[in-house]
Amino acid sequence: MLELLHIENIAVIEQADIQFRPGFNALTGETGAGKSIVIDAMGAVLGGRTSRELIRTGAEKAFVSAEFSHVTANLPGLAENGVAPDEDGNLLLQREIGGDGKNICRANGRPITVAQLRQIGADLLNIHGQHDGQQLLDEEQHGVYLDRFGKTEGALAAYRKEYDAMADLKAQIRALQMDEAEKARRVDSLRFQIDELERAELIPGEEEELNARRNILRNGEKYLSALSGADYCLSGDDESAGAVAQLRDAEDAMAGIRTLGDDLAQLYKRLEELCCEAYDLAETIRDKRAEFDFSPAELDAVERRADQLYRLKKKYGATVEDMLAYLDKCRAELDAIETADDTLILLEQKLKKVETAVQAAGAELTKVRKAAAKTLEDRIQRELRDLDMKKIRFAIDFAEKEPSPDGCDTVRFLMSANVGEELRPIAKIASGGELARIMLALKNVLAEQESIGTLVFDEVDTGVSGRAAQKVAEKLAQVSRRKQVLCVTHLPQLAAMADTHFSVEKGESKGRTFTRVVLLDREQRKAELARITGGSKVTDALLESAGELLDEAEAYRKSI
Repeated sequence: MLELLHIENIAVIEQADIQFRPGFNALTGETGAGKSIVIDAMGAVLGGRTSRELIRTGAEKAFVSAEFSHVTANLPGLAENGVAPDEDGNLLLQREIGGDGKNICRANGRPITVAQLRQIGADLLNIHGQHDGQQLLDEEQHGVYLDRFGKTEGALAAYRKEYDAMADLKAQIRALQMDEAEKARRVDSLRFQIDELERAELIPGEEEELNARRNILRNGEKYLSALSGADYCLSGDDESAGAVAQLRDAEDAMAGIRTLGDDLAQLYKRLEELCCEAYDLAETIRDKRAEFDFSPAELDAVERRADQLYRLKKKYGATVEDMLAYLDKCRAELDAIETADDTLILLEQKLKKVETAVQAAGAELTKVRKAAAKTLEDRIQRELRDLDMKKIRFAIDFAEKEPSPDGCDTVRFLMSANVGEELRPIAKIASGGELARIMLALKNVLAEQESIGTLVFDEVDTGVSGRAAQKVAEKLAQVSRRKQVLCVTHLPQLAAMADTHFSVEKGESKGRTFTRVVLLDREQRKAELARITGGSKVTDALLESAGELLDEAEAYRKSI
């Protein structure tokens, strides 16, 4: 249940705290006073879409929080996002909307994303807007409503598994089905590419070795000169000793005194190690010099190979490994085309089996839906009778269609508005008031199936008046005994039926427009009902009538 809605800097509301109560809560007020802003604030704190324009002029950010009570930890939206109510079953949702477009959302103080907030909010509160009745005109939504009521998730998942397998096989078959001219062109192209890559005799890692060798060959004289110079310095020649010989002489010189002290022994040891290292280094440099074979012909061959790889990379991949992978792909595609006829036969045999499975799963889904449809028809019909629509017949029609992701049948809601008239699609014959009441009936039935504790109705009384309005009020009162109901309304019958009545009022202060939400006592409710009924001129007769309306509503609430 929604206990408290706190609003800061949302449109014309600078700050407001609305303490909702159990049962039926009504909000009334002049057109443009800001009733819809309260609903927008609720939508925002439940993860709905917002914009910077929602922020009050002059404010840097807006803030909304909603405190819910009697929240159970096993709600799917909570469990999926690692959020839990406190030990008393309370849950606080918060959303800060910045002027820079950034949002900060929290659940019981824990940071969450807007998407997570939306998931959590969907299990706590449902907003039925004044335009939701128009959804009944969209026949694609009818099947969605039926599936929600019938809880067909299991049958639908089983069907979609088979359908997806069928769609995958059909895609494979389409990929193999090409005309002979196209097939011939593709085969020629693949064979040319395969031949070019095979003749290149590509070797993984070849490019790195090739580049290293080319770098050495391009700098051959410099390379050889450096090695020769280093060899001379270390090994010397016939006329002069190199560093290795001189280090050995130094070692021999120190050998006779190395036993005279630890420091001398340490010096001798260092000379000995240095001599060995210098000797090994000289041998390595000499070997490198001996094995180096500079050949202009080799450089030409390396350059040609590097150029060949460069041209192939532009066509087939950024590296040798990529080109080899492309070669494997071409071979596989060529093999698939050349064996396409055999593969097609196998795939078409599989497709027939899967199509049979799709039809069977679709038939099972339709069976589940038709059973749910019969129950839903009865429930909607009962709700419509309660809403003073006794002569309206409501039915759910099924028509076969080609398998699609949502099944093998088209679901449509039909109605007959008058006795003797045949059932027709709702979109063609329902008036605005009838749509509003049918949608209310549908929402009530669906709400019974769900764990949502709070239902919000935003001006669902559009197009409803007189006796029908009274029936809508009574229906909302009945629903409020099972769920908390919040209703924005212009009808006195609905406002009078509420257990708790708020007035949304607009005013001016210091040159700024502001909106406040006021909890009304009985006398204030009488004045507000008189205003709704008679406009700006409130007479004693209207006040007396308003009092009678409140008395009748109270008597009805006690009777249910």
